[in-house]
Amino acid sequence: MQKHWFIKQRPASDKIQATVDDLKVSPIMASLLTQRNLTTLPDIRSFFTPDLSDLHDPFLMLHMSEAVQRLEAALENGERIMIFGDYDVDGTTAVALVYSVLKDFAPVEFYIPDRYEEGYGLSYNGINTALEKGCKLLIALDCGIKEVEKVKYANEKGLDIIICDHHTPGSVIPDCIVLDPKQEGCEYPFKELCGCGVGFKLLQAWFSKNDKAPDRLYEYLDLVAIAIGADIVSVTGENRILCKHGLQYLNSNPRAGILALVEQAQRSFPLDLSNVVFTIAPRINAAGRLKSGSRAVELLLAESKEEAKKIALEIDEYNSERRILDAQTTLEALDLIAQDDLFISRKSTVVFQSGWHKGVVGIVASRLIEHHYRPTIVLTENKGEATGSARSVSGFNVYEAITSCEHLLTQYGGHQHAAGLSLPLENISLFREHFDAYVQKNIQAIDEVEELVIDLEIAASNLFLAGESVLQVPRIYRMLEQMEPFGPGNDKPVFCIRNAYASKQRILKEAHLKFDLVDPVSGIELSAIGFNMADKADLIAAGCAFDCAFTLETNTWQNRTTLQIQVRDIRETL
Repeated sequence: MQKHWFIKQRPASDKIQATVDDLKVSPIMASLLTQRNLTTLPDIRSFFTPDLSDLHDPFLMLHMSEAVQRLEAALENGERIMIFGDYDVDGTTAVALVYSVLKDFAPVEFYIPDRYEEGYGLSYNGINTALEKGCKLLIALDCGIKEVEKVKYANEKGLDIIICDHHTPGSVIPDCIVLDPKQEGCEYPFKELCGCGVGFKLLQAWFSKNDKAPDRLYEYLDLVAIAIGADIVSVTGENRILCKHGLQYLNSNPRAGILALVEQAQRSFPLDLSNVVFTIAPRINAAGRLKSGSRAVELLLAESKEEAKKIALEIDEYNSERRILDAQTTLEALDLIAQDDLFISRKSTVVFQSGWHKGVVGIVASRLIEHHYRPTIVLTENKGEATGSARSVSGFNVYEAITSCEHLLTQYGGHQHAAGLSLPLENISLFREHFDAYVQKNIQAIDEVEELVIDLEIAASNLFLAGESVLQVPRIYRMLEQMEPFGPGNDKPVFCIRNAYASKQRILKEAHLKFDLVDPVSGIELSAIGFNMADKADLIAAGCAFDCAFTLETNTWQNRTTLQIQVRDIRETL
């Protein structure tokens, strides 16, 4: 697909020079910092070295005092507590976090619902299991905000519930203690916590009220960092603080389960947030997608290397199976789209096939957006209903679009970028029409084309300071590393070089484009890789000038590390 390039305005030269003089950084770094409004030493310090002391007071969250009081009562009375969480990465890390901390103070159980038998969210089976085990309190993590009837059922059975969620609430809030920064009336300053983050805030509040040393809690920030990366929430504000320190804990003293996963994936430490998103998260998710999310929790709780290695191997096999299902389902979905004569007139994608595996429909929705850049819903059949996942394009709120069709649904939930839903099979066609009508009316033209935001247009020579060899990793790369963690709200800087040429061009594994980019001004050659860009080979054929957008990476081969650019897009020079 053709992407729209949006090149940010370069800051005024006097501002760049002032930052160069004040901070002793290169002009490129000065430009990037100025674009992010990081121009004073205090701002620079808080960005590069965020401090845990800057975390918000957890008691600013609506109903936090009541939640802590109920938790304290449970601990004082020796009540058994059920820790309940969603089956994805956010939910399973949240369960591992809260369970790990509370198990030293109370009898606790944990429960992850079966994706196929129980579906998303708080379940009657989970509530009944808690009652059978004698639990008096259930803490629901990364789910529950719309479970009005199930909370009512729990109340009737004498089971108290604390909900720790971050999804968009419905019009009615469940009748229990609810922690969700997005609920009406909550004045908590940061609204973009993940579910694990809300669970962390509950524990932080309890630690604070009881004068417990916070270091004991901070040891579990690696789980919060994994959840932040996997759930694709904003890596700004409080999330940046939690994630930055969480990655430090993850790399300095990895828990047995994470160490086993990394070894199984044949990766090495240190890991950045991208490694978390593409290496750790898919494997943790695979457990809940294909078998049971409980195995993911057991992996994260594992204390011995032997136990962790056994579970990691099992989960890696799930992930391999998930990849096969993902690829097969994507091809089948693309074939359905190709056969749909009305598809060209729509501005959304809704596909259904009864035999698709429920565990991969969310991934497939994302894959389809790579081919057809539209709000996308992939549905399969489960227990006599159509059920599936939605993914959106940048700038369009898919949750609101689904809400406009709620009269056709039996259940739904989520947020702007992603959602889940269920509906009667006979409503699929009508839902497709209503959903597309909403998209047609509300999507903006700018959101119909994928936008690639480019920070700076540069020459290759700008990447190297005087005296630096092009055969070595330049200082600018080391500086960029300090801007981690990268993610929504703090994207990895993207550069572009105009009128470039390619040499040593070749295709790897029939999919990836490998070449040396030749800068037209300096003649400097940069090793380049464009993943899944084999279709661009003709565009950069010998002698053809092109514009190239990329991020800076490194490549290590035979114990030698060099600079490599990872291509984000290539287009013909205008």
